[in-house]
Amino acid sequence: MTREVKVFRIEGLMLISHDRNPTWQKFRKEVIALKPEHAIEKVYSELGSAHKLRRKHIKITSVREISPEEVEDQRILALLELKRFVKL
Repeated sequence: MTREVKVFRIEGLMLISHDRNPTWQKFRKEVIALKPEHAIEKVYSELGSAHKLRRKHIKITSVREISPEEVEDQRILALLELKRFVKL
């Protein structure tokens, strides 16, 4: 069983200022995960933490696997270039 990580690009909408002036804002995130389900959970976690959003305030419109050549996030590129990971 291979456990090769993949890069997923997830696009959708998030509800900003849901209490005062609610507006839906587009987002696009690239994450590393083993499965699309794991990538979706990571996006829910990151957006919820950074913007204090609940899952009902996040609408995911597309999830697709992308090749390393398509990656735009420099942090993801740096992680993909690692040859090995040493746990201390």
